[in-house]
Amino acid sequence: MPGSAAEVTRRPGRPSHGAVRPGDGPLRHTAAQSAPDGSSAVVIGSGFGGLAAAVRLQAAGISTTLIEQRDQLGGRAGQIREAGYTFDTGPSLITAPAILDDVFRAAGRRLSDYVTLVPLDPFYRVWFHDGTHLDYTSDVGRMQASMAKFDARDAARLPRFFSRLRPIHDAVIDEGLGARPFDSLGKMAAFAPRVVRLGAWKPVARFVGRYFRDPRHRFLYSFHPLFLGGSPFRAPSIFLMIPYLEKEGGVWYAKGGMHSLVQGFAALFRDIGGRVRTGTAARRIEVRGGRVQGVRVATRGGRTADTPEPVETGTPPPGGPTGPADDAARGRSFLPADIVVSNADVGHTYGSLLGHVRRRRWNARRLERIKHSMSCFLLYLGVRRRYPRLSHHTIILGPRYRGLVRDIFDRKVLADDFSMYLHAPSRTDPAMAPPGCESLYVLVPVPNAASGIDWAHESEPMTRRVIAALESWGLDGLGDAIEVQHVFTPDDFSTEYNATLGNAFGIEPRLTQTAWFRPHNRSEEARGLYLVGAGTHPGAGVPGVVLSAAATFHAVAEDLWGGRQGRAASLRPVRPGGAALSFGPGPP
Repeated sequence: MPGSAAEVTRRPGRPSHGAVRPGDGPLRHTAAQSAPDGSSAVVIGSGFGGLAAAVRLQAAGISTTLIEQRDQLGGRAGQIREAGYTFDTGPSLITAPAILDDVFRAAGRRLSDYVTLVPLDPFYRVWFHDGTHLDYTSDVGRMQASMAKFDARDAARLPRFFSRLRPIHDAVIDEGLGARPFDSLGKMAAFAPRVVRLGAWKPVARFVGRYFRDPRHRFLYSFHPLFLGGSPFRAPSIFLMIPYLEKEGGVWYAKGGMHSLVQGFAALFRDIGGRVRTGTAARRIEVRGGRVQGVRVATRGGRTADTPEPVETGTPPPGGPTGPADDAARGRSFLPADIVVSNADVGHTYGSLLGHVRRRRWNARRLERIKHSMSCFLLYLGVRRRYPRLSHHTIILGPRYRGLVRDIFDRKVLADDFSMYLHAPSRTDPAMAPPGCESLYVLVPVPNAASGIDWAHESEPMTRRVIAALESWGLDGLGDAIEVQHVFTPDDFSTEYNATLGNAFGIEPRLTQTAWFRPHNRSEEARGLYLVGAGTHPGAGVPGVVLSAAATFHAVAEDLWGGRQGRAASLRPVRPGGAALSFGPGPP
């Protein structure tokens, strides 16, 4: 149940994907095996993708520095602490923990050495506008019993639905398609017939509609693209691997909040020799002769997370706009690197950090054509009372589904009605709030900044509307019980994370922005430049961005060592049956 605090490391039944087969062991990155002498890397941004990439590079013997413009690591996965309340600011759940564990095992450690995971059951409680609700869980029998109350035929078809999802899951996860760079038309041409055969190109809602007719069930198994910033009516069904991942591996909570996973990654990175610099903003990725030279950064007083000494100013490449003395006077420095991995927003990476370089593919016109994800309106509420009606994750739906999604993604208007996603970690982890209180995170999907909405004007009225809606739903006296309140709007996504158009999830997951059509893990614009995170392959979500780090490392390994040796330096995929994924020749 949500209140359980027992640490669980393996679910009963079919072993989770990524388990090691008998005789296999996790292939670790080691300095002896890998990096040329003196190889160095700079990773820009400390979201989960950046952290995972930094660990993989450092574990391979590449001297790696991770820079983060904010004082706190984690990017969107930050944390707010105030008056005894703790709020995660971004992701709130973990699926497929084996994907996370694989990063730790690449460095010779285990996820459980750093983070305690707690299983959630149910995963979510979904409240529909008519007052009915469904508990979403991995137990197919329980789900069928709940669904039968609304439509017995739908319930009977649930096993067949999952049987159709398994080949999609197997292609992306078990065969490694999500953990290898998808950067050639040849790879796309080879995969396309399979996509057609599996029906994975069809919009998620259309695929789901073939199996279920009750609107509750159609929502329950089609809403997952919204977790990635996409429309269920446009995102391809390849993203239905997510409910299959949940069924097989469960949904988990990191004790202490999701930021404890950030702290675990950072501790691992430091333990293996990596260097972290917070309060250090990338200003330019320097390129000479078509190859990266390093990153010019701006610091606040030369602060670093690892040493009290002032930041040293390196020598910039010839032709740089400023000299070392100029940089030092402005709190700037140059970090030379053979490899630069950007976990920043793709639009910011190419449009700003690489804006001074003539770009062959990702020029200004091409960047303007990118379709960015929706944004979010977020409330973080510290409430001096308990609300037993809440589950750890609660979804409260408005009267419309398709129409509301169209308002958000296509019409780009702030509708009169809305749906809400609530994270109440204090239901599982009482330490997240003072005794007798709740720590609440309320997310409302809204259009990104292409809408032109004036959030300086709309923020306060929207806050009142959301609180009133929660009180009407059943959180009696909520407004009077709030003692801590923080508001985060699409404008904040722009200013805090350099997110183009205030997107909350990077590039929108649609067919024409999937696989080869996404910005590639290996940049086409400069040798030695790579991308990681929600803007590249395979996409957003915690499993997706961590898998992107595997794909990016695969590209680095091929470029550094080439051919068979480079492929051996990345990790081999492992089919279900055993404990760490290995990504390499062979996917999220």
